[in-house]
Amino acid sequence: MSEITPFEIEIAEDVIFDLKDRLSRTRWPDKETVDDWTQGVPLDYQKKLMDYWLNEYDFQRLARRLNQYDNFHTPIEDLSLHFIHVKSSHTHARPLLLSHGWPGSIVEFLKVIGPLTEPQEFGLDDRIAFHLVIPSLPGYGFSGKPAQTGWSVEKMGETFSKLMAQLGYSSYFAQGGDWGSAITSAIARQDPEHCAGIHLNMITVPPDPNAEDLTELELSGLAGLKHYQDWDSGYSKQQATRPQTLGYALTDSPSGQAAWILEKYWSWTDCDGDPENVLSKDEMLDNIMVYWINQTAASSGRLYWHSFGRGPQPTQVHVPMGGTVFPKEIFRTSKRFAEKMYTNIVHWTVKDKGGHFAAFEQPDIYIEEIRECFDKMD
Repeated sequence: MSEITPFEIEIAEDVIFDLKDRLSRTRWPDKETVDDWTQGVPLDYQKKLMDYWLNEYDFQRLARRLNQYDNFHTPIEDLSLHFIHVKSSHTHARPLLLSHGWPGSIVEFLKVIGPLTEPQEFGLDDRIAFHLVIPSLPGYGFSGKPAQTGWSVEKMGETFSKLMAQLGYSSYFAQGGDWGSAITSAIARQDPEHCAGIHLNMITVPPDPNAEDLTELELSGLAGLKHYQDWDSGYSKQQATRPQTLGYALTDSPSGQAAWILEKYWSWTDCDGDPENVLSKDEMLDNIMVYWINQTAASSGRLYWHSFGRGPQPTQVHVPMGGTVFPKEIFRTSKRFAEKMYTNIVHWTVKDKGGHFAAFEQPDIYIEEIRECFDKMD
């Protein structure tokens, strides 16, 4: 059995000094030639947020928030895996693995830890409670960076299943969005003996454009997919083909790293054109800090290189599954098309607000969905 070692998040003063120095010397591009975000993060917005990062943001805020919980490292697959492990006080609590994606991190889940582990403290029925395991994806956050190829979502799924076994959980649930959705689905395929059910807040089974009687939701999903392919997927192509080249720029420039992520907060949240309508400056910068201080621009982008077009197509998932569709999610589908991949859907809802970063931007809805979904599973 591999050793599990307590871990404390530390942000060294020399790292902060270097960050502030780079922010103060940012070399700015020309202003965009439109009056919106359609060419990317507007110059005025970027300047204001970078000024806030430099002069008002609390650089130890991230460490304090993460260190409220028990952090650990453990060696799995020749890599040091970081994870948060929060055990509920309730003996009937069920283990639940939460997987983030790109450009996310464990920061996304901080607002839901309390209500999911100790629901009675938040006015919720304590009949439903969870022990939470929240890992940083390999190559992301505070986990180690893979030094070899092969780290696809399937291998990450295998790694997370090994983590749950190492923690002594012979039966567990799993949940995820973005890459976390793909990883969670891989876990369900690979470890059905122990994974008792899953929930996804991004279901990548698109509607069939040739199907009859397409619903409003399905037509919206097809329109969203076309918009993504035409206007929103350049980051994905770059990270899937040349993540190393991109990494030089983002690792060298905090403004560049921030803009690469900020654009997705604007595009993928249900924010009515301003990401600060759903996420505070501090919350966005906390997540950006995870990428900056760990220098993970290239290593996180490589997940696209490892996973896109480099293996067999996924097979069906037969364990119980729940799905929640948010109106501003990148990929939206209906239950009838999702059933082609997920053969045992026990929970399915379509919400009228929310986007890609479900736990981050709509924590109350996310909590409600998780509780309702897994309450329907043994």
